Amino acid sequence: MSAVEEVDLKEVQRQLAKVVDPEIGMPIVEMNLIDKLEVADGNVVIEYHATTPYCPPIFALKISQDMKNYAQQVKGVKDVKVTVKGHYLADAVNKQVNKPQTQQPAQSSQPPQSSQPPQTPK
Repeated sequence: MSAVEEVDLKEVQRQLAKVVDPEIGMPIVEMNLIDKLEVADGNVVIEYHATTPYCPPIFALKISQDMKNYAQQVKGVKDVKVTVKGHYLADAVNKQVNKPQTQQPAQSSQPPQSSQPPQTPK
């Protein structure tokens, strides 16, 4: 087996066919929303456009995240970058979806803060 495993483009396409626009209820592939799909050295690049420039940001974020999650399931994929184009909040959506995954510390070194106001003696 080679050090770099070849990613099957058709399998990436099959995975992306599972992504459904939550507002319209149709697969994004059937609506021809994907503008670019490239696979090289285990890296997948996906560019797409939303159904409208003012698609609710929560839906654009969900579609982007779903694309990333499904593409990451394909054997040999090391990294996935998803970019929405032409959306009024594209920069924010793209930044959120493509931010590096960081490990959360298991324990916080700070004691939990109480949301209760300090008690005053009566």
